[in-house]
Amino acid sequence: MRIDLAGKTALVTGSTRGIGFAIAAGLLEAGADVVINGRSEAAVADALSRLGSPRARGIAADLGSAAGCAALVAQLASVDILVNNLGVFAPVDFFALEDDEWNRLLGTNIVTGARLARAYMQGMMARNWGRVLFISSESALNVRPEMVHYSVSKIGQLALARGLAKVAAGTGVTVNAVMPGPTLTENLRNRLTAGGGDAEAAGVAFVREKRPSSILQRPATVEEVANLVVYLSSPQASGTTGAVMRVDGGVVDSVM
Repeated sequence: MRIDLAGKTALVTGSTRGIGFAIAAGLLEAGADVVINGRSEAAVADALSRLGSPRARGIAADLGSAAGCAALVAQLASVDILVNNLGVFAPVDFFALEDDEWNRLLGTNIVTGARLARAYMQGMMARNWGRVLFISSESALNVRPEMVHYSVSKIGQLALARGLAKVAAGTGVTVNAVMPGPTLTENLRNRLTAGGGDAEAAGVAFVREKRPSSILQRPATVEEVANLVVYLSSPQASGTTGAVMRVDGGVVDSVM
């Protein structure tokens, strides 16, 4: 299978590092023109330097706010592929979580994707081709007491993706959610090796202790997650919409 996205423009939010950066790199490799996004000009410039492609451009904007989304849309009138990767999380005691933090997390993880879909999906539907993707998490189904807020936001993304797929019914626009499990991002690497040691070995130990239901028995790489996103962004994935696609290493103990 050869995925060819030449002539398509993709926006990947929160893409200066981690899974988002790997998705941007994968879409570039498949031939797309890619717009990356981060909160600061410095982070965007560094990511563009690492991508090293004339088909990549960057827009610095804090998409956790309506003003930030509006600023981005003002600079990018239309896209063919929208990857809602931006997300925030932190383990927090439920009883210590105040309303402002609930609003910030739900606004960033859910409402940002809704805003951008509202801005770009009608154009996709008019052109009869488009891809909208939400990067959710296995935490949507595996709810942990220290991450209740995060799980609420991630299952909200699944509902949003399913609903938007129905909005686009009968068109060439597909909307899907991708559900990664433990993934060896830069953040996880840094956490696991704060006291020294090998990140891959520490990742295996982390998964076996914290996610014992994992079938893979190791964290996924960011490229493994990106590969699924690139496929779902392709013409070959035209028959898949309204779906939750797992790349969780089997952590979610379900056949569906």
